[in-house]
Amino acid sequence: MNEQIKIRQMDDQDAISVQNLIQDLANFEKCPNEVNTSYSDVQLSLSQGLIKGIVAINLVEEVIGMAIFFPYYSTWNGKTLYLEDFYVRPEYRSHGVGQLLFDEYINQAKAFGAKMLKWQVLDWNVEAKKFYLKNGARFFPGWENGIIKL
Repeated sequence: MNEQIKIRQMDDQDAISVQNLIQDLANFEKCPNEVNTSYSDVQLSLSQGLIKGIVAINLVEEVIGMAIFFPYYSTWNGKTLYLEDFYVRPEYRSHGVGQLLFDEYINQAKAFGAKMLKWQVLDWNVEAKKFYLKNGARFFPGWENGIIKL
């Protein structure tokens, strides 16, 4: 199936499709009411370069997966590309779509000159953890994520 899938840069015209995938991801992560962004927020963030991303599209040009990322600086490792959201619609999973997206994310990180890739994964998402481990990831027990919503 993945020969029928194309990976391309996300642009602001993808904002509605991407926002729908963001909501699908929130539903999957069991927090459907936590999404506080709109498609116009996504569109503006893309057009301003605040976030970057890639999308997987099928033969009819439908967005079926995404990877949203942004650069930041790690004081221990230097240039880093943070993977904020990574999602493939359920009916396209186990067909190589996620691997195509992840490979392109890695390619873009290398082109950016990143020394590290970083992301979060929920502790109960065993399939995602297996995927990341298969791709060479390490997890660091003992580190907790902190957030403050403003």
